[in-house]
Amino acid sequence: MKLGFVSAILPELSLEELLKFAAEEGFDCVEVMCWPVGKAERRYAGVTHLDVAALDAETASKVQNLVRSTGAEISGLGYYPNLLSPDPAEAETCLEHLKRVIEAAPRVGVSQVNTFVGRDWTKSVDENWPRFLEVWRPLVALAEEKGVRIGIENCPMLFTADEWPGGKNLATTPAIWRRMFAEIPSPNFGLNYDPSHLVWQQIDPIEPLWEFAPKVFHAHAKDCRVDRRRLNEVGILATPLQFHTPKLPGLGEVDWGRFVSVLTDCGYDGPLCVEVEDRAYEGSLEARKQALRQSAAYLRQFVRRR
Repeated sequence: MKLGFVSAILPELSLEELLKFAAEEGFDCVEVMCWPVGKAERRYAGVTHLDVAALDAETASKVQNLVRSTGAEISGLGYYPNLLSPDPAEAETCLEHLKRVIEAAPRVGVSQVNTFVGRDWTKSVDENWPRFLEVWRPLVALAEEKGVRIGIENCPMLFTADEWPGGKNLATTPAIWRRMFAEIPSPNFGLNYDPSHLVWQQIDPIEPLWEFAPKVFHAHAKDCRVDRRRLNEVGILATPLQFHTPKLPGLGEVDWGRFVSVLTDCGYDGPLCVEVEDRAYEGSLEARKQALRQSAAYLRQFVRRR
């Protein structure tokens, strides 16, 4: 297994600085964010460490040379918008940029792209389903053509009032994954598995691995702490940030030893990338770097150096 981190937490660094930091700290890889250049729409979004819209042959070659010279791999290209937004202009813009990310990946020597399915949060899963198939069947076909695997992160994206009640990502539960992969049965269509999003949904984050491990293309190492006293006050129908807090690995409720044990028993040897969304470590660039160091020190109990 390769231990890495998600680049969104270090937006100040250039791609070169990012890969050098990863190598110096003993990380094997980095998931590189590829948002369109411009203003972020939410926390941890809008980070551009690789501008795929401006990617020419010279830049692509420089990226591959950086990987070789630093020794830090790019585990995948990341872009997490809402492709099924009820706003047609937003949805089209997101779709076109994701296509650019997919097309850019092999040009920089990468075969993995991570994203969200998207969702109209005002509609049910069944009401979203026809549009999901309409958008995603051609996208997966494009990924197959380019030799790229797409990993869908299982974050519900319903943290704030504007994302309530349905959230902005369909692919949230094992029942939905099963249906998703049955209707788009492609070897290039899988998961970017984040156990923390299952914890606060009151789902065992480890049990689904026995069925879905072959579809786990990439994994995030993020933890969360559920405030049971607060949950008893507001209930599961409250916006989730009222009763849970994202934390660094080891500071929440995920059993990381068991998680890695089951992943490896299932044959997974891909990336496990730390995703820092712990506000206690966001005060400065150095604090966020320290969050990555602390997370790596904890996870190295379970993930050996390559």
